[in-house]
Amino acid sequence: MHTDTRPLPLSQRLQQIVAEAGPDRLSFTELASQLHSRVWGGLLLIFAAINLLPLPPGTSVFFAIPLLIVSGQMVFARTSPWFPARIDRRGVTKQELQRLIDKMGWVEARVERIFKPRLPRLTGPNATRLIGAVCFILALVAGIPIPLFHMAPAAAIVLFGLALVYRDGALVIAAAVATVLACVVDALIVGSGVVVLGYAANWLHL
Repeated sequence: MHTDTRPLPLSQRLQQIVAEAGPDRLSFTELASQLHSRVWGGLLLIFAAINLLPLPPGTSVFFAIPLLIVSGQMVFARTSPWFPARIDRRGVTKQELQRLIDKMGWVEARVERIFKPRLPRLTGPNATRLIGAVCFILALVAGIPIPLFHMAPAAAIVLFGLALVYRDGALVIAAAVATVLACVVDALIVGSGVVVLGYAANWLHL
């Protein structure tokens, strides 16, 4: 008899957390404890998904901080995440989680069937540490206060998060490709900005 080894989609697990009785606000530590074995991938996905949204100039720095905290601890192979008390208390409300579920649930429902455990070495302990290092660098880039600069790195982190949630090594490869593309996109943004500033300086005779 065939047994489906795919884990419960993250959006469904988050929906279960939202539906559970208890306080409306969850600390990040409480949220992490309820994600169980998918904690690292789940947190990467949640925090990076927020960064995929168009953000007011300068606020990308604030939203990059949780990604830096999580990915940095992945590098050191911590068994569970730790958050500074002030950030941990801020946490997330169930209403905020519901908004995230509404945005990601329909996408995950359409694509989760193609994700499955494969190429296990690419999501194993050593690979997870390397993924953490890559995501840390991407989070640093995402925190640079340049309009739209955060979106491409965040998209790559989302793919790494999904890869860890589903233990899908093929998705790690896709995320690595997305990382290269994110660097190219951000380089083009910087290059375009330099060109525009150059034209402006010439026009103003500076």
